[in-house]
Amino acid sequence: MILTLTINPAIDHNVIADRLVFEDRAYILATSETAGGRGINASYVIKSFGGDTLAISTCGGKSGDRFRQLLCGLGFAAECVPIQNEIRTNLTITDRQGLTVKLNQPGPPLTKEELNRLYSAVEKRLDGASWLLICGSLPPGVPPGFYSRLVKLARAHGVKTLLDTDGDALIEGVEAGPTVVAPNQQEAERLLNTALITRGHFLEAATRIRDMGPESVILSLGSRGAVAATAAGVFEVIPPRVEAVCPIGAGDALAAAFTWAMEQGRDFVDAVRWGVAAGTATASLPGVTFATLDQTKELHPRVEIRKGR
Repeated sequence: MILTLTINPAIDHNVIADRLVFEDRAYILATSETAGGRGINASYVIKSFGGDTLAISTCGGKSGDRFRQLLCGLGFAAECVPIQNEIRTNLTITDRQGLTVKLNQPGPPLTKEELNRLYSAVEKRLDGASWLLICGSLPPGVPPGFYSRLVKLARAHGVKTLLDTDGDALIEGVEAGPTVVAPNQQEAERLLNTALITRGHFLEAATRIRDMGPESVILSLGSRGAVAATAAGVFEVIPPRVEAVCPIGAGDALAAAFTWAMEQGRDFVDAVRWGVAAGTATASLPGVTFATLDQTKELHPRVEIRKGR
């Protein structure tokens, strides 16, 4: 089983507009509401690919009740750890040209008791798991070392970890030695405190991040694919050109498809290839929509692998 953890879930309110412009009117073409969060999205993709997954998340307030309803319709097993405060609501607006604005609330504070319950919920499930995907931001006030504690806990149970977060939680998390860390370009820039512009920058960044503690790194670069750093070296994973309609969720699809492929017995680099194929296919779909396995299979052979150095 692949476990996912979303400590800061949300109700995602998604809007598709005809265009996004300043100081002029635009028209809403469609709206939808989904249970959101990086781990929730990853579990959705893993399940749609035929994998076995369980999503663990927090849940509280009236918005939490709505979140549970939406979660029940996604088709995978989930465990909600109750908290006192309302979970957040996020807004994503995408137009027909692919321009996207995403506005996220910071999320509710968690008490020490609630954090302990969440930690215990993860610990109870680790004995039946092969991977733990630790996904998304920490709510305000949660110690940045919480994710590093979970990485160490999973290692003690023989469970591999993928860390997908930002800020101080990423800084402390990489030092705990996760199996894989999967930042996007902006997250990597904040982690390394430097701008990443050229191909050389990307290759060097993946190597530098790996030197900070994780076994492997997948640096996600959007339409440019990814750079993967592992014990065997550094690789560029380059997707075919597609028309990007909505990039939201592409990174979640990459992490999910990578983990699914590893569970299928693929080697690391080919698993990243599956991840890039899923992320690219997802970005080519309208709204916040995730690519199917068939759509990912169609792109997979067209994803190019180059040895970086």
